[in-house]
Amino acid sequence: MVRIKRGNIAQKRRKKYLKLAKGYRGSNSRLSTYASEQIIQSLNFAYISRRLKKRFFRKLWIYRINAAARIRNNNYSHFIGNLRTSNIFLNKKILAFLAYNDLGCFNLLERICKSC
Repeated sequence: MVRIKRGNIAQKRRKKYLKLAKGYRGSNSRLSTYASEQIIQSLNFAYISRRLKKRFFRKLWIYRINAAARIRNNNYSHFIGNLRTSNIFLNKKILAFLAYNDLGCFNLLERICKSC
């Protein structure tokens, strides 16, 4: 009987998973079944963590703005509300950067807000 060789599509798929699983511990980097399961789980965790990172940074920015505003006898909600009424539309990332690195500019914004 003639020997039938296996197709290369399944081998390519297994090689793809093993290449992605490089650096994993134990069987997760050596056996194709475990590697494919681990890759799916890892990609899912990466997807979730990208969203958690956005959440974490937004929270950090609010903390920094609030801390800088409280030093000047104000709080976050009043500061943001006064910014909106004085038509200064800066996002939280920029405001947190100013509160953390450039206090002079943040003080200027605070004075403009208090005058309104």
